[in-house]
Amino acid sequence: MPIDPLTPTPPMSRLAPLGSPHPHPVLGLVLMGGGARTAYQAGALQAIGQLLSRTAGPAQAFPFQVLAGTSAGALNATFLASKAMEGLAGLNDLAHFWTHIRTEAVYRLPQTPLDKFSRWATAVGLLRSARAHAAAMDSLALVNTLHQAIALEKIDTALQSGVLQALAVTASSYSSGIHWTFCQTRDGQPIPWSRPGRRAEQQPITIEHLMASSAIPFIFPSTPLWVDGGMEFFGDGSMRQISPLSSAVHLGADRILAIGVSQPQRASLAAPTRAAGRPSLGTIAGHAMASVFHDTLEADVEQITRINQALDSLPEAVRADLPLRPVRVLTLQPSASLDALAQEHAHTLPRPILRVLEGLGALRGSGAALASYLLFEPDFIAALMALGQADVQARADEILSFLAPAQAHPVR
Repeated sequence: MPIDPLTPTPPMSRLAPLGSPHPHPVLGLVLMGGGARTAYQAGALQAIGQLLSRTAGPAQAFPFQVLAGTSAGALNATFLASKAMEGLAGLNDLAHFWTHIRTEAVYRLPQTPLDKFSRWATAVGLLRSARAHAAAMDSLALVNTLHQAIALEKIDTALQSGVLQALAVTASSYSSGIHWTFCQTRDGQPIPWSRPGRRAEQQPITIEHLMASSAIPFIFPSTPLWVDGGMEFFGDGSMRQISPLSSAVHLGADRILAIGVSQPQRASLAAPTRAAGRPSLGTIAGHAMASVFHDTLEADVEQITRINQALDSLPEAVRADLPLRPVRVLTLQPSASLDALAQEHAHTLPRPILRVLEGLGALRGSGAALASYLLFEPDFIAALMALGQADVQARADEILSFLAPAQAHPVR
């Protein structure tokens, strides 16, 4: 069920003036990271668009005013920002984008003349790429894919028209260790948001920001960005992300729908390590990847709940003088194991990548966790999207009540 937390709101910009309520409710969407697994978000959002269309008609305006994303969730958030002027159709467009994506449109293995014949030649190419670029894969294909899919100029159009209030993309600096949130807002004012290990800066979102936010460590190369007047190198925003809801709150959201892609049933894929012997390289790599993408969403919600409980104990006169405002949060997570889905569909990967994952032991048991982040193939994408759609349908009344309380009614 949705919670009604109260969460701190420091003075950020004219978007969210301290101590004064918004003239209209501001709905935020927070999309967590997870590589190919974030196709789940596209299916869920497509189903949400269909629910809203049934209650308010297909001509309804874009439902979210604040968009915040991390890693591949940042790609989804930015894509949606570029489609916001199209209303609910933008949610369907995101699903259409994912149904046509392929692994070769995201990354490729470095090639050698003997790749087609030798697993060792593939390994040599992988090693050379890792030494030259500090990354195993070449992600240049994703740059081209994003340039073709996202019309960045339409984000500013949506902001200036008032359809959107803000877009936020997070990335982690290898240079300084600071977790940065890059914000493009309607008013364009500087954002004095600074916390230990976390900073924010007003910048127009570019493809470079998206490449930085989605640069999975060891897999994709880092991306340089300018911050504080100097260049730093950035990797995946899921690293060091301890408060995924904070950007949406700081940017003025009164209600937040947060969609994660965490793993609900990982332990059921294999027998305990004591019975199975030493873990494979794929199992260790999958565990490390799960640590990078460790979903802190529920922990952030729990923290907000504790703050809410503490504030509830204060007299009304005291609360009225505090820089706080109410924020409602609803979270959506996969109801089934994404590792198990990846294990079913891993064989559809391009042969060179399949050879690498086979060598790592990443196609069976808990090792399939690694494949789940890299499997940008139609069958796996379709399964993820179908799961997202089913999870939304299972909670249709709850989600409608949260997103459009004045229009919600039971959906049959």
